[in-house]
Order: sequence, then structure tokens, then C-alpha cells
Amino acid sequence: MQGGYVYLLVLLLLILGSLVSAAIACSTEPANLTTFDVRDFGAISAGGNIDNSEAFLLAWNATCNSESESSTLIVPRRKFLVNPVVFGGPCKPKIINFLILGRLLAPNSPEAWKGLDQSQWLAFKRVSGLKVAGPGRINGRGKGWWDQSCRDHPGLKGCTVLAPTAVKFVSCNNSSIGDVHFVNSSQVHVLIEGCEGIHIENVLIEAPERSPNTDGIHISASRYVFVTNAIIATGDDCVSIGDHTSNIIVSYVKCGPGHGISIGSLGRSGNFVQVENIHVTQVYLQGTTNGARIKTWQAGKGYVRRVTFEHMFFRSVKNPIIIDQNYCSKRGACKELDTGVHISDVSFNNLYGTSSSQAAISLNCSRSVACTGVFLKSIYLRPAIQGQNLTSNCTNAHGIAFGVIQPEPCLQI
Repeated sequence: MQGGYVYLLVLLLLILGSLVSAAIACSTEPANLTTFDVRDFGAISAGGNIDNSEAFLLAWNATCNSESESSTLIVPRRKFLVNPVVFGGPCKPKIINFLILGRLLAPNSPEAWKGLDQSQWLAFKRVSGLKVAGPGRINGRGKGWWDQSCRDHPGLKGCTVLAPTAVKFVSCNNSSIGDVHFVNSSQVHVLIEGCEGIHIENVLIEAPERSPNTDGIHISASRYVFVTNAIIATGDDCVSIGDHTSNIIVSYVKCGPGHGISIGSLGRSGNFVQVENIHVTQVYLQGTTNGARIKTWQAGKGYVRRVTFEHMFFRSVKNPIIIDQNYCSKRGACKELDTGVHISDVSFNNLYGTSSSQAAISLNCSRSVACTGVFLKSIYLRPAIQGQNLTSNCTNAHGIAFGVIQPEPCLQI
């Protein structure tokens, strides 16, 4: 009998061992992995000379189709050349982490986009819960595009107007970008389009002052977008806000060089513009062409309303406060129309610093569709050039001024 008990005990242990082994085997199935390194899918650094777009796509597909609640794609501390690629969703995990520890390099030549969408390099589409995080770098290597830009080389045969955005979020919700260094995008560095609930924070964006159309962050057809703790120095707007946007907050941004913080341009094609609930605060601008700006085309219709620019400091800014309802790509080339985008309930509050132009406040509103509800409060601007007198220029701008020390306001009641 004792031998029988021993036999049963051994058999039981064997069965338990088999079950444990099976459990371990199941737990290591690829579908249950939560972290995916691009090198495991064939990505090779090689000093940034080998295209890794296919390997990145394979790693993305594994990350996107993981059965876990949260999955992570890792770009290790190496240089990786990546040709234009779209990371598509929707994905199975609720959270997708795209962790950039190394450097992503765009192709040097525009030829790499032949037959592809020239508007994008790295695009994320229809992904919710996406978190793109650093501390790595995304280098657009845009000089090849700048050298054939129609803006800077209008006489060049085959010059291009459109160039790739470095990173696009298209139809992505509840997502974020943080702790990433963007440099030298061919055109816009970060584009948010058709999204809701996007956070952009702790980013550094750099491009030469003369680089064409290299906006830092452009927001279009999106709502509930928050930009905070950013340093942006580019050849165009630091942050630009396009059509069909609402509930946008831009805060704690250092801007310059560049074209400032801009709403617009809007309504160029005569469309119905809808922009509202925009709040820009705690912004430092140095050497920019504009400060707080709204720009619309006369052909447009619709509205820009409930906008606040506050707690901004200007250092040698050319147009610190500007509304231009008669925006035109070439000054004086657009004939006057009887249409316009209605700009209303706009507040400029607690704005200080120096202006490098004489007209420190310029409110150029439509003769047909006036600006209404403009509020100027606690403003003190001084000339960047000693001895120069600052002025305000207003056309059909209606509102109230309170505590404006300099320049003297020109609003109509």
C-alpha cells in the first residue's frame, strides 16, 4: 500500500509540473507580450543609413494588436532612418506607448516621397490612448525641401508648396506627446487634425528662422487640445490654430524666433469658419514677427469668438497685438469684399514688453463685418528702439480699454 501512495504522489507531481510548464508557455506567447523593441523586428541603426520603415511597421502592428491593456513600442538609444510611414489604428490595447529613446531621422532627399503623400512623414491615424514620449529626438532633415520651396525659390522649376509634416495625429483621441525634441521638419513639426483630448507638453521644437512654413504646432478641426511647457523656435508660427477648433489652451510657452501665437489664417476659400474658446496664457515671445495674432481672409464667413490672450511678455516683437481681418498672401493684392469672419469677444489682458515696430497695437477689421467686444486691459508696451513713439492703429474695431498705459488705445465704443 505504501508503494501505491508513493506512485500516486509522483504521478500528481508530474501532472502539476506539466500544468506549470503549460502556463509558462502560454504566458510567453507573442500575443501576450506588452513591450516591443523595433530591433526585434529587423530595425538596424547603422548610423541612420538604412531604411527601417518596414521594421517599424511590423513592431507597430504587434504593439497595436497586443491583447494586453497597455502595450509599448520602444525605439532604443540609436539612430534609425525611417521613410514615410503611417501607424494606423484602431488598436486593441487601451493605452499605446510609443517610447522614443533614440533618434528618428527622415530621408535626406524629397525623392523618398515619390509616389507617396508629400504632406506627411510620421503619421498616427485613428489611434486612441496613444502616448508618444521621449526623451528622444525626431529630426525631419528638411533642408532638401527648403531648397526647393516655392516661397523662397519662386523661379525654380518644379518648386514645391507642400512639404511633409514631421508628426501627424489624425483622428486620434485622448492622446499625448511629451518630452520629445523636434528639429528641422520640412514643414509643420506637429499637426493635430480631427482629434479630441490631446495633451502636448515638455516639448522642444527647433528650426532655422528662415526655414519656410515650419510651424511648431498646428491645430485643426480639433477640440480640447492643451499645449503647455514648450520651447519653440522656428521659421513660422510657434503655435497656430486653424478652422473648426474649440476649447484650446496654450500655456507656458517660450516662442522665438518665429511668427508668434496665431489664430488663422482662416476663411481663404470662402468657407464658414468656426473657432471658439481659445485661451493663450503665460507666453514669452522674443524677436518674433507677431505676438498675439488673429488673421482671417475677407472671403471667409462664420466666427472667431471667446478668445483670451493674457499674461504675455514681449521682447522686441514686431506686432505685439494684431487682428487682421483683411489678411492676404501679398499685401495690397486682395480686393476689398463685403464678406468677412466675425471676430468677437476677444480679450487682451496683462500684456507687457517692447515693440520693434511703431504700431504696437494693430486692429485691422473689416469695413463690412466689424470686430466687436474687443477688450484691452492692463497693457504697457515700450519701444524696443529708444526714442521711438508707439501708436495704435484701429479700423472698425469696437470694444473697451481699461488700464492701457501705452500706447494709447484706439477702439470704438
